[in-house]
Amino acid sequence: MRKRILPLALGSLALLSGGLGAASADEQSVPDLDERIDSYQQERREEGEQLNPATRETVQRSMEQVREELPDPGLKVGAEAPGFRLPNAFGEPISLAEYLKKGPVVLTFYRGAWCPYCNLELRALKESLPAFRKHGARVLAVTPQKPGRSLEQVKEDGFPFEILSDLDSRVMRDYRLLFQVPEDLVAVYKRELGLDLADYNGDGRHVLPVPGTFVIDRQGIVRAAFAEVDYKQRMEPTAILKALRRLPAPEDQE
Repeated sequence: MRKRILPLALGSLALLSGGLGAASADEQSVPDLDERIDSYQQERREEGEQLNPATRETVQRSMEQVREELPDPGLKVGAEAPGFRLPNAFGEPISLAEYLKKGPVVLTFYRGAWCPYCNLELRALKESLPAFRKHGARVLAVTPQKPGRSLEQVKEDGFPFEILSDLDSRVMRDYRLLFQVPEDLVAVYKRELGLDLADYNGDGRHVLPVPGTFVIDRQGIVRAAFAEVDYKQRMEPTAILKALRRLPAPEDQE
């Protein structure tokens, strides 16, 4: 059975470093995420999966509330990336600092396994890994969901990168992405869509991150960033590759 999309369309600002140069062969080999998202939305329209007017009104009110709380989400290019140590899907601690010793990091924040747009993004990142690795980069994904939920994703989709659980919301807050889901929307999720955020995040944790992606160099500096409260918009793998191409070679960073 197809998973239903959960309506939290909360638009904001996307920030990307500019002037990253012409497309390379590597860029041509990675997925077009926008195209996949457009295709998914078209499938939903054809299958008649539309929100009822009352639900649309609730989403709109929630959208305005979150826009007021997060008018300009996400760390900006040039900022120092806050360090963290979080459990992966197997409960093992993973450190950003240890990863940066090996090379640049593509750090992405997503809402949870229940979100089909997040799953499209994670699968696109999985397919892009060979191109990222040519630049020495690794991927880390952060979510508010419990490790057990992430383990289900790893087993189902075979993600070869770490999925980390931000169980106290500190990392999402440090990266300026955290918001509290409005209670009326929490109720809509549960009543109409069968989603209880607490089942994924833990008791009382009705929190989500603005979907965001950051390319971090080995010195821990954000070199490209995308943070967009509209969950349908994500950083393209081609944009990530352009940012990675701009980073100094490892010998130049010593």
